[in-house]
Order: sequence, then C-alpha cells, then structure tokens
Amino acid sequence: MITEAAEVDDTELVTHYRRDPDLFTVVHDRYHRDVYLYVAGRLDTQIAEDITAETFLVAFDRRDRFDPERGGLRPWLFGIATNLIARHRRKEKRHYRALARLGPDPDVEGHEGRVVTSVTAQRMKPYLARALAALPGGERDVLLLVALGQLSYDEVAQALGIAVGTVGSRLNRARAKILTSIDREKARG
Repeated sequence: MITEAAEVDDTELVTHYRRDPDLFTVVHDRYHRDVYLYVAGRLDTQIAEDITAETFLVAFDRRDRFDPERGGLRPWLFGIATNLIARHRRKEKRHYRALARLGPDPDVEGHEGRVVTSVTAQRMKPYLARALAALPGGERDVLLLVALGQLSYDEVAQALGIAVGTVGSRLNRARAKILTSIDREKARG
C-alpha cells in the first residue's frame, strides 16, 4: 500500500493503481497542473479545463494499457492531451488568426497572451500568431510541447510517439518557419 504518494515513483504508482483504481487520484494530483498549463497555452481556458479533464478521463480508462517501458506517465498524459487538442485544430487555427487580426496593442488577458508576450515584443504578437497558425500540426505540436509544456526532447518523443531525432528536426523546421514568416511580415511593414 502507498503510504507517502510523493515518494512513490511513477512505475510503482502504476503497479498500485492497477490493483486499486482509487490511487489514480495521485496521478491526477501529480500532473494536473502541468497538463492544464500546456493545454491552456494551446487553447482558451474553458476548453483547457475540458481537455485537461478529458485527458485524465481517457488516461483512467486506459490505465491498464499504460506501458512504463515505453516512457513515463507525464509524457503519456501530454500525448493524450495533444491528441485531444488535435480534435480542436480548426478552432485552434481560428483562434490564432483572430489574435493576428487584433493588431499590435491589444489587451489580451490569459496565459496565452502572457506566453506570446514573453516570446516576443507586444508588437510582434500578430506576426507570431499568423506564423503559428501556418505551421503544420506536427511542427506546431512539437514547438508548443517544448515552449509551453516545457517537455524535453525525449518527453516530446514519448508524448507524440515519434523518434527523438524527429522532434529535433520538427523543432528546427518550426523555428525556421516562424523566423522566416516574421521576417517576411516585418518587411511588408
């Protein structure tokens, strides 16, 4: 039996929650904030709450299928969240396009506004939003898992079920495309 949840590693936790599903609350408590912040950085906060809740519901339903030899719980949860976000891609693109139309001095509240502002100056926000909307989904997922989820290359690879080398190449392509797009936008004035 688990006496101190904070001291139990993920592999041991998986073993215990398979026998006692109530222990899955430890997984939720341990990773909810990280998953929520990642999803909130990708989508608006109301949808982030829903997607985060759905992430843990899917994880709970599939808890017996989790294989610790393929990676940790954290990247597994981020992978589930990323797949759920993929269902909302059209809305995500519309959201970035709307941000791009706001112009250089909008009073945009929320986590996404703070993230974009920290990435570049306030006047660059519409350029960045258009550049993010134009990225292919796989490149955008890798970039945002690293930037917003703060996952390592290994964790991103686990979350998306791709090779670590693919993470690096997608991230490099995404960065190059973002810079090229912003430079092109700035040149237009």
